[in-house]
Amino acid sequence: MHNAIVITQGILGILFLYQVYNYGHDLIKNCNRLSDGNPFITGLIGFATNFCDALGIGSYAPTTMLLKLTRSLKNDKLLPGTLNVACAIPVMTEAFLYIKTIKVDGVTLLSMMLAAMLGSFIGAKVVARLDEKKIQITMGCALGITAILMILSATGVTSALGAHNVATGFYGWKLIVACAVNFVLGSLMTAGIGLYAPCMALVYLLGLSPRVAFPIMMSSSASVMPIAAHEFIKKKEYARVPAMAITICGCVGVFVAVTFVKKMNLSFLIWLVIVVMIYTSILMLFEGIRKFRGVNYDEKN
Repeated sequence: MHNAIVITQGILGILFLYQVYNYGHDLIKNCNRLSDGNPFITGLIGFATNFCDALGIGSYAPTTMLLKLTRSLKNDKLLPGTLNVACAIPVMTEAFLYIKTIKVDGVTLLSMMLAAMLGSFIGAKVVARLDEKKIQITMGCALGITAILMILSATGVTSALGAHNVATGFYGWKLIVACAVNFVLGSLMTAGIGLYAPCMALVYLLGLSPRVAFPIMMSSSASVMPIAAHEFIKKKEYARVPAMAITICGCVGVFVAVTFVKKMNLSFLIWLVIVVMIYTSILMLFEGIRKFRGVNYDEKN
């Protein structure tokens, strides 16, 4: 078990360096073109959402809705790439911290992480080819699904699933099912559907202790992002200034949350996020469907 955890940390370390190289190389190469957003606004977004991420709320959905509401991106096609590129380093920082502090079966952790990585490799290639209207509909659905999962969590339904669970790892058919589902979640994450809530529900349903969900879902998310980010960086499908600001301030937010905030009542914040998330979901679906209808009307005429 210990060897599997060491291997997991080693893979995350390699992916961290891989992300720093790809991301850093692209920013240096395009240093004269860094004028595609407000670093102050997006920096505040990055701090707040990654602070919440370290406490288990998740960062994808809140970051999506805040970028959308503040009009920080020139178009919605850049949303999936910006999320994957910007949040990778902060989430990898979280993963290292939680692996060290929470006991989890190494084989389960490593297997589920590798499954999510494979899913992201396939998913990123598909998402990078989608146009803006398809991205809007995909992200709108993603926010709606995440809102439902967060409601289940906020009302105690998800927690009840794992209330009496004490296991720290999967074996046999449960491990196969967990890896298969995590493969799907890894591919969906590249489209902006956060992995935290569904992964948490998955491990609870299959019998793991609630605490074990943290290193599993954070390691899975952390391993997915650099792989997906490579595809978006290569195709220039992300906003550089917002991503850079979110990364830097997001790391600060993670550090503050993990170091200084041991316990915090997040109930009001979670419900506020849910309400705004539903609003943003409806807005993006409306915009995407309107553009689809516009295209169909133009084709007929």
